[in-house]
Amino acid sequence: MMARRGFIAGSAAMAAGPAGAAQPMYGLIGKMLTKPGQRDALIGLLAEATGAMPGCLSYIVAADAQDADAIWITEVWDSPASHQASLKLPGVQAAIARARPLIAGFGERFETIPMGGVGLTPKSA
Repeated sequence: MMARRGFIAGSAAMAAGPAGAAQPMYGLIGKMLTKPGQRDALIGLLAEATGAMPGCLSYIVAADAQDADAIWITEVWDSPASHQASLKLPGVQAAIARARPLIAGFGERFETIPMGGVGLTPKSA
């Protein structure tokens, strides 16, 4: 029987692919809390400000179905480096500055390894 750590390490290696293969995609799912009544304004700002981000394969802003002051952002990037680089883009920096007054805080945050799905083409090795 394989030890749990060995199974987890092997699974992670398989997800990364063979040596020399392309890096796996990078995903983020995060909850953002808005100041009361500011959810729609923040959704509009984020939706308009996320057009040209190199390496961004998907960026979805959704209203929380239960909390009138919460949104979920689901991102898929070709790599963690592309995500980090996007945070330095002038347009993204300007959107962050405009969004700050509307944000009350942050909730859960999850990093993922997207593997494919409707509207998302898996990266080839």
